[in-house]
Amino acid sequence: MVDSDSDDELEQLQYKVIILGDGAVGKTSIVNRFTENNFQTSYKQTVGVDFFIKRIQLPGNIQVALQLWDIGGQQLGAPMLKKYIYGSHAVLLAYDITNYSSFKNLDQWYHFVREVFKSKIPFIGVIANKNDLNHLRNVKPDTHDNFCVMNDMQSFQMSAKTGDSVNTTFKRLAAELSGVTLSKKDIDMEAKVLSAPIVDHPRTDAQNEKEKEEASNKKGKCVIQ
Repeated sequence: MVDSDSDDELEQLQYKVIILGDGAVGKTSIVNRFTENNFQTSYKQTVGVDFFIKRIQLPGNIQVALQLWDIGGQQLGAPMLKKYIYGSHAVLLAYDITNYSSFKNLDQWYHFVREVFKSKIPFIGVIANKNDLNHLRNVKPDTHDNFCVMNDMQSFQMSAKTGDSVNTTFKRLAAELSGVTLSKKDIDMEAKVLSAPIVDHPRTDAQNEKEKEEASNKKGKCVIQ
């Protein structure tokens, strides 16, 4: 919807975005990272639905307000779920890359969305979350890509914990819904620069004593030629 009264004013658009998926895949963490730049280490299950809003500035003097609906993962098949997602402009299906069943269940979530919207399907994207745990990955990138291609869905990879690609994902989504083409520079500006902390593990007294003893033994040895 366009709220601008003049072509010279900022064009303002608003879209309803639903985030679906199993519980504990990080839906709330994704939304909190995007809207508040915050991440909670403790898990609290979403009961019902939480509502958030965030504005994004796009090229061409266009401002987009994304209404984000975070729906509890336990709500699949619940009577109110259809009412929650009805009228949405975009649906994001989220899963945890370390939990294969959460990826497998995307079929059920997608089937449900199709039942609600019938032939008028909204924008649908797939979010692979928890990329910071890539060493524990149980869903191969090729498996993710094939699912997106087969179902004509947009693919997104991110980590709500580190913030990697979170802002980029939602800016791409806002641009897609608004019909705006983003340049590589526009996308790179949203990319979060990650720094790897240097961990200095504490050395135990036993380790220090062992090294001192080895060094002392080396000094005391005589080499006969």
